[in-house]
Amino acid sequence: MLLTDTLKDALAHTHARIQPYVHNTPVLTSHLLDELAGATLYFKCENFQRMGAFKMRGAVNAIMQLSVEEQQSGVVTHSSGNFAQALALAARSLGVAAYIVMPSNAPRVKKEAVLAYGGQVVECAPTLTAREQAAQQIVEERGATFIHPSNDLNVILGQGTAATELLAVQPALDYIFTPVGGGGLVAGTILAAQYFGRNCRVVAGEPATMNDAYRSWQSGTIEGNDAGDTIADGLKTQLGDINFPIIQQGIDAIILVSEDEIVAAMRLIWERMKIVVEASSAVALAALLKEKTRYAGKRIGIILSGGNVDLSKLPF
Repeated sequence: MLLTDTLKDALAHTHARIQPYVHNTPVLTSHLLDELAGATLYFKCENFQRMGAFKMRGAVNAIMQLSVEEQQSGVVTHSSGNFAQALALAARSLGVAAYIVMPSNAPRVKKEAVLAYGGQVVECAPTLTAREQAAQQIVEERGATFIHPSNDLNVILGQGTAATELLAVQPALDYIFTPVGGGGLVAGTILAAQYFGRNCRVVAGEPATMNDAYRSWQSGTIEGNDAGDTIADGLKTQLGDINFPIIQQGIDAIILVSEDEIVAAMRLIWERMKIVVEASSAVALAALLKEKTRYAGKRIGIILSGGNVDLSKLPF
């Protein structure tokens, strides 16, 4: 699935297609963090993306790929976080109705953001089964098109444009680090690195308490989490049958990090770079710092995936 001219062209066309609706986010550096990591780091700041996260890219692309008739019937997804906001804002930008199924225990700040972006929130019980049933009901009753937050090729291609932009300004990167949750960002990054990088490899960071991607990579079968929790709430999802083969074939490593390591990395970014990132974003830096001897002296891109933080619940 990976090394095809068709997918390379699709990624390039995706980037051109969504440009009017997304920000080409800045790439920042920090001498202090370079010294701590023993490497040269380039941070792709998707916390400055519209709605505050990379997921705007995939949401816009997925909606734009629908037919006029499908757009007229609206779109639906289930998400407790950033994709909920992304689809709502993308839909509003394109004049499309968006129905967002959110669990009753989703962060209040994220529900309010979805409503502010014009999304219609449908609450459900906090289980995957309840989410899926509620979304399917909307599909059947309203004719809306379901868009998965991460296991959809158009979403994956959209998410890959963050790395495409990063490689356009830093084409000689040795590695790109991303967090991994549902798998859309890391899969898109793998495609971008293979097509537009120069032997650039991709590494994912994952919370040790929710290590389904690591276990899936090791076993060759998609695995879930029956228990556990993490401060990186945006990563409490699992891989899908579309993004998993890309990850299987293209990932260089998945590094597990503790909750303390995530908080320490998040604090470093806030204090040293003076920017707001959410805990999920910090997982990528935490992974690099944990294994810094392995990557010493390398040129490394780090995708800071988002900055939607509940300021009443800061971990420091």
